[in-house]
Amino acid sequence: MSSLEPIADKAHALGIGSQHLHSYGSDKLKVGLEVLQHHRPRGRLILVSAITPTPAGEGKTTVSIGLSQGLKKIGKSVALALRQPSMGPVFGRKGGATGGGKSRITPSESINLHFTGDFHAITSAHNLLASVVDNALYQKSTRLDPQSVLWKRVLDVNDRALRTIRIGRAKDGTERDTGFDITAASEVMAVLCLADSLADLRARLNRMVIGFDAEGKPVLAEEFRVTGALVALLKDALMPNLVQSVEGVPAFVHGGPFANIAHGCNSVLATRMALAHADYAVTEAGFAFDLGGEKFMHIKCRQSGLAPAAIVIVATCRALKMHGGVALPMLTHVDVAAVERGLANLGAHLDAAAQFNRPVVVAVNQFTNDSAEEMAAIHAYCAARNVKSATANVFGEGGAGATKLAELVVEASATDSPPLPFLYELADAVEDKLHAVATKVYGADGVILTDTAKAKLALFDKAGFSHLPLCMAKTQNSLSDDATKLGRPSGFHITVRDFEVASGAGFLVALTGTMMRMPALPRVPAAERVDVDEHGNIVGV
Repeated sequence: MSSLEPIADKAHALGIGSQHLHSYGSDKLKVGLEVLQHHRPRGRLILVSAITPTPAGEGKTTVSIGLSQGLKKIGKSVALALRQPSMGPVFGRKGGATGGGKSRITPSESINLHFTGDFHAITSAHNLLASVVDNALYQKSTRLDPQSVLWKRVLDVNDRALRTIRIGRAKDGTERDTGFDITAASEVMAVLCLADSLADLRARLNRMVIGFDAEGKPVLAEEFRVTGALVALLKDALMPNLVQSVEGVPAFVHGGPFANIAHGCNSVLATRMALAHADYAVTEAGFAFDLGGEKFMHIKCRQSGLAPAAIVIVATCRALKMHGGVALPMLTHVDVAAVERGLANLGAHLDAAAQFNRPVVVAVNQFTNDSAEEMAAIHAYCAARNVKSATANVFGEGGAGATKLAELVVEASATDSPPLPFLYELADAVEDKLHAVATKVYGADGVILTDTAKAKLALFDKAGFSHLPLCMAKTQNSLSDDATKLGRPSGFHITVRDFEVASGAGFLVALTGTMMRMPALPRVPAAERVDVDEHGNIVGV
């Protein structure tokens, strides 16, 4: 950090006055929403997505940061708009999520852990409402049917033991089954990320569905009369956070919904701040284009009016070899044929992205053991499809390793984009929306609804929620709903086993396969390598 400008100086360079800044030390700030009243969006939005992830790693966040640094290297005004990491994956399987090598945002340890307290505020607001709901059931002061409560509790920790619990077992309690979701899957998280003002935050919180009464009518959060308290807890969390990359690119880091169980995008407000203060705003959508990219378009863009000028799809030789059938321990061996087999997965994401009428650029994220022949096979494939591609050595070289990629992105986004097309209309039946996403994005033959899903959908349809867009909860490890099917599977159907409604956020959640909204820890959690050294420095994140 010593070679970087103080973050307040970085904010002033963007044209943000001190009166709009709320300091969290010398390296991170919150930015007041009033700055958006004085700055009109001027930038072009660049969306970074990726191929289907594998244990080999794709480095989407690292490439996003590296691309922004590459744009700075070639003299462009640029800002980042990224999600804040959840402590669930940080201490679980993934570890930190602030980039890597010479393409990181800083202060990394703080961002990966408590940061400015936004996740804590979201967790507290969500659980306050849960507590008030259960108190109303105990006091018999609500029309809510205890067996139709949808509102769970949340925690920013991976914990499979909390997925299903039974509460109220005291003699005077209202005993019922419930459970915990991870904070990243909280509707309060989604509401905060999609709200465009304090007033909009309040309105969205009010219309969250808590459950149903005995007649099947929805019971909304506003009926419990604590929306003001929720807003009080979330007021500061609504302000985007400003940090910077190791090469001094300003980064608005705000919100952190997962893309496999939630909508996977940083906040609308942070994206607008990046667009208002730079000529290029680089953002990302969680996991691959079939998840984060699709939701970025159908949820975030549809609600906010935002639209990307260009799309970057990240691919790696290592991941493509896994999609081509190579086991993880063998990835260091040169295998051009496996890369070529795996390119079918890249092709599926290119096909999906092309439907949104935006120029697409492929970023080949370079790892140390990648061979020239394997890299050449990827570039040849892209050239045959008339898709521009560039190697990005952003981990090892930072912005200097992404100048070619940056030039391609500037070229791709130079012309004004047509209106953003969508793959389904809001007025379409939910089954038709599901079919559109499954067939046009995943490559499925169709969709199967279980009896449970049909019953829940009928309840939601009766309550008037069928007009909402979809948020698919699907494994990130496959285009299908079966995590074991790598590459570009075919001849499969997507099975929807249940639905949840997030009317405050503005979407229906379709639960597919075995997806859980509370992740679990692996056999060896990443938490085992986290420590504090004798100088008080956090290590192992």
